[in-house]
Amino acid sequence: MVFEGARIAAIVPAYNEAKMITTVIETMPDFVDHIIVVDDCSPDNTSEVVRASTDPRVVLLRHEVNKGVGGAIITGHRHAMDLGADVNVIMAGDAQMDPAYLPSLLERVTTQGYGFAKANRFFAPESFRGMPRYRVFGNVVLSFMTKLASGYWHLFDPQNGYTAIRTQVLRRLDLDRVASRYSFENDLLVHLNILQVPAVDVPIPAVYGDEVSSIRLSRVVPELLALLTKGFWRRIWYRYVLWSFSPIALLLALGLLLFGFGLVVAIWVCFQVASSSVATAATVMLAALPLMIGTQMLLSGLQLDIQASPSTPDGEPFERVVRS
Repeated sequence: MVFEGARIAAIVPAYNEAKMITTVIETMPDFVDHIIVVDDCSPDNTSEVVRASTDPRVVLLRHEVNKGVGGAIITGHRHAMDLGADVNVIMAGDAQMDPAYLPSLLERVTTQGYGFAKANRFFAPESFRGMPRYRVFGNVVLSFMTKLASGYWHLFDPQNGYTAIRTQVLRRLDLDRVASRYSFENDLLVHLNILQVPAVDVPIPAVYGDEVSSIRLSRVVPELLALLTKGFWRRIWYRYVLWSFSPIALLLALGLLLFGFGLVVAIWVCFQVASSSVATAATVMLAALPLMIGTQMLLSGLQLDIQASPSTPDGEPFERVVRS
């Protein structure tokens, strides 16, 4: 079976998913050619449950050392490429990704020419209903930070792992340099933008069960902040300095320099006023002008960066052929 002329591989990262992994396999659509389950060193019997499956499409890979969800996905991608897949889709082992929406996701990369497509759970205001306010706030902040770091300003819900990607795009990536833990999705977007891969969001609701997240925010949040900061500057360096010197780099560099200088002077003026000294018009202008000009340059740089977001498909549809 093929989907729109493309051989499809489903990568299923699994950690302690003995309870739900059978559901994932049994509900996998017929047009999926390979189901690659990557057991990330689960202490439960996830591997045994997968081996008991009679579906001939299932391939089990097991890590002897836990590598994180990103590491499991990377292992699956590499094996799928070895099997000759044209498009790889990620289906979580906890059955929270509804296979009924898989065609909508795949159409973006098989017929519409995108290199990467991802689900967006928050495609309408109603999508946030029932979610605690702190999670809504966290998702909005994280999405904005990922937009800034990755340059995909038109994408939202960056932690959504329900994705589809062309293997020809994967071959251009250095998978060894992509983060292998919970920050995998965020770092992947940075790498894809550097390669100017067109990406698109697909409205797909999540299927929530009784699973309890094992993410430790005290560890994940600092890791994400560090990764996004490094990713932003790495993207600016490659896209706007090294490969093609752009006004964006100049605006951001000079804007930060002027804004930083003005901020330091403004703090110094505040301390002078607090100590009963009178701030002269010259010292106030010395702080205000760099702040205003720096802010304007930063906003102009961001505006140009938003316009440069790779959002227009440039790939060709797969040929409608039947492969053996």
